[in-house]
Amino acid sequence: MSSAMYERMRVNPKFQELVATRGRFAWTLTTIVLVLFYGFVLTVAFNPSALGKPISEGSMLTIGVAVELFLFICFWALSALYVKRANGEFDALTQEVIKQAQKEGK
Repeated sequence: MSSAMYERMRVNPKFQELVATRGRFAWTLTTIVLVLFYGFVLTVAFNPSALGKPISEGSMLTIGVAVELFLFICFWALSALYVKRANGEFDALTQEVIKQAQKEGK
């Protein structure tokens, strides 16, 4: 692609919408992950006894292990959510921007 085509793509309002939407979504997911992860790390640092308690009487599974398993599943789910949206909405917008830039170049 030529630099003129890239310029047509950059000024396209749909491209601006794509960049803004994808950026907001990525920052939202990033914030969720950081809050969950560092919340867990801070709990380990400042209140480790809370995580060492068993889930129920006589259980070998502790609250800390259960929380970490939840976080692991949550992080995978957030990744899957991003991939689903990127492969659907974001790819569709990208294709529209490219098609419009190619039409304008002819």
